[in-house]
This record gives sequence, C-alpha cells and structure tokens, in this order.
Amino acid sequence: MQHDIRGLAQTAARAEAQRAFDATVEAYLGFQLATGDRLKETLALDPAMPLAHALKGCFLLLFAKRDLAARAAKALADAQAAGAEAGLVPREAQHLSALEAWLSGDMAAAADCYDAILLDHPHDIVALKLAQYLHFYLGDAAAMRGSVARPFHAWSEAVPGYGYVLGLKAFALEETGDYAAAEATGRAAVERNPSDIWAAHAVAHVMEMQDRPGEGAPWIDGLEEHWAGCNNFAYHVYWHRCLFLLEQGRSDAVLAHYDTKVRGDLSEEYLDISNAVALLWRLEQRGIDVGGRWAELAEKSARLAEDHMLVFADAHFLMASAAAGRPGEAERLLESLERFATGYGTEADVAHEVGLPLCRAVLAHRRARYGEAVDALLPHRAALNRIGGSRAQRDLFEQLLIDAAVKGGKPALARALLSERADVRRDNAWNRQMAARIDD
Repeated sequence: MQHDIRGLAQTAARAEAQRAFDATVEAYLGFQLATGDRLKETLALDPAMPLAHALKGCFLLLFAKRDLAARAAKALADAQAAGAEAGLVPREAQHLSALEAWLSGDMAAAADCYDAILLDHPHDIVALKLAQYLHFYLGDAAAMRGSVARPFHAWSEAVPGYGYVLGLKAFALEETGDYAAAEATGRAAVERNPSDIWAAHAVAHVMEMQDRPGEGAPWIDGLEEHWAGCNNFAYHVYWHRCLFLLEQGRSDAVLAHYDTKVRGDLSEEYLDISNAVALLWRLEQRGIDVGGRWAELAEKSARLAEDHMLVFADAHFLMASAAAGRPGEAERLLESLERFATGYGTEADVAHEVGLPLCRAVLAHRRARYGEAVDALLPHRAALNRIGGSRAQRDLFEQLLIDAAVKGGKPALARALLSERADVRRDNAWNRQMAARIDD
C-alpha cells in the first residue's frame, strides 16, 4: 500500500510506481502528449497496479472509438485480477465499478460512481476529472457544476492540483451561465499555471458566449506558447479562436487557421472532426466557399460513424457526409443510427429521443428541404443538451434551425428564435446578419 501525492491510499508495489502514477495523472490533467508514455512507465514499474489499469480503460473510452472498447474491457479485467491478487481499498473498488458501468453503456451510473467517490475522498482528482467529462457527455451542466462544487471545500493552495480544480470549476460555472465567476476562476487557474489549457479554454468559452471576439483571439494568442506539449485538445482551442475571427468577419484568417491549426494533422479523433465540421458549416452558412475541404472529413466520418459511442459525434459525422455530397452514405449512416437507437444504454436512448430527429434535420437542411428540417428539429430543441457538448458547440444546431426557418419561409419563427438567442448572445454579429435577411 502506498499513498498518492494528495495522501490517498492506493494499491501499489512500491513508492517509485506510485510516483509514476502521480506523474501520469499530472500529465492527464494538463492534456499532455506524454500521458500515455507516463502510464506505460507506471505499468512497467508495477504491472499489477489496479488503478493504473482502470485509468488505462478510461483513457481508451475517452477516445470514443468502438474498436478500443474491447481494449478498455481488457484493462478492466486486468484491474479486477490485480485487485483480487493484492486487495483493493474501497475507493479503488469504486473506480472499477465506475469503469464497469461506463463500459456497459450506462454513463449516468458511471458518473454517479465518481461522484460517490468524491463524497468520502474529495481529493480524488481523477474521479473529479472523469465525473466532469461524463456529466459533460450527458449534457447535464447543473450536475457538472454540483460535481465540482461538492468536494471544493477540501481544496486549497496547499493541495497539489488545486489550479486544475479551479479550471474544472471554471468550465462548470461557464456552462451554467455564471460567466463572471467562470472568468475570474479560470483566470486564477491560468495565473497559477499558464499551461492549464482547460482553464484557458473555459475563459475562451466565456468570451464566446459574451460575444467578445476582440478579447478572445488575443487571449488564446497570448497563451499558445505554453501549450507546446499539449495533445490534440489544443486544436479545439484553436477552433475557438476561429469562432472569434469568424465573428469579426475575417474569413480568410479562419480558413488559414483551419488548414494549419484545426486540421493541421488531419486526425481521426472525433473532437477534431467535430471542430472542423462545425467550422466549415458556419463558413458556408455565411456564403464562404470552403473548396474541397469536406471530402477528407466525409472519408474519415464514414469510417467512424457506425461506432455510435457519442451521439454528439454521430451528428457531426453525418453532417460531413451530407455536406460532401454523398447522400447515399449519409442515408446509410442514418439507418445505422436508427438501428443503434433500438439498443440499450445512455447513448442509445439519446439517439432515439434526440439524435435521430437532429440527424434528420441535418439531412433535410442539406437537401434544401428547410421546412422538413424545422419540423424535425423544433419539437426536440429543448432536449438538445442531451447530446452533450458545450453551449458553444451545440450552437451549431441552433444556428441550423434558425437558418432553416429563414430559408424555409417561416419569418415569425425565425424572428422569435433570434430574439431568444439575442437574450443570451446580446451583441452577436450573426444574429444581426440573420435578422437583416428576414427583413430583406
């Protein structure tokens, strides 16, 4: 038995292995490219560390790829075997239960497991981080805020990782609309650690939701040098910079950033593809020619779209196929989602109740059947949060609905939706542009 850097008891063969696990967690919290290497080092030092195997399983699930689920299940089995051999403290057993629930498709149960860990062990920063991810996937901003608020009483400058916890809190505050507190908390985290890209990203979200592009792009520019060791999450922050540039009407700069930053390495990660899809759609909606950029997104989406790990990703994959002019492929992906929606699990339920209407609206919009798009999406709009993603990410589909109402000859609905959006986005250039189209 060893203790981690925050004093929590953990099954580990020796102190050296425990310190390697602490380094893995630190790298994970910082979105470091070296995270996988740190975990390999940990398991090389202690092949029977239960939490290391469990964390490996979680990392694999976070990629949201169906072909990695079997490896995640193997990691769980390894963790269970190691625990049976060496014994588990109750906290470790709860981690294994969380991973088991997640693997079964019950993300809500997994989130509950991590939140339960935090009641007795508020310094379990891995549980804190994974709980935030799962509440985020579930689209439950209030639960995400509560999840980080409950253990926060135990955190202070004296506890290692406090800055990362501030970053988690900042994002939860932003997603529940507490923008002033979110910005202050996120800035405080960045002051402690300029390389904390999650905290920097939380502040960027505030600036996006408050329509502050003149501040948002420089905020990212000023911190980018600190993210040299970051993984592909940096591309998502560059996506935020593109949104700021787009709001300023700088479409040439957006396309340049798209090619060199957002899609610089043409990855197949779902978040990277979702970033790109959402950006190209916004550009085209503003009348900007994006050239042949849809094609590579459609090709990658076709390989991933039948995984159905996250409905949020499914909607973007289908949008890529439709936008690339591959109607047969888009229909096949929709049919696959229809089959998936008859199954068991959190995402199957979301697909049935929200994902399918959303994807049908996407297809109808791309085929210029704007009335059909409105009819498909409008009744389910209030439940869009269930697909997960942030407010800024889901705004893509709010814009699609408004655009369909404008183009579909529904001016009263379009004005009403724009008025509602303007109540939150009070100084939004896109709102003004769309209102002018209605008046024309």
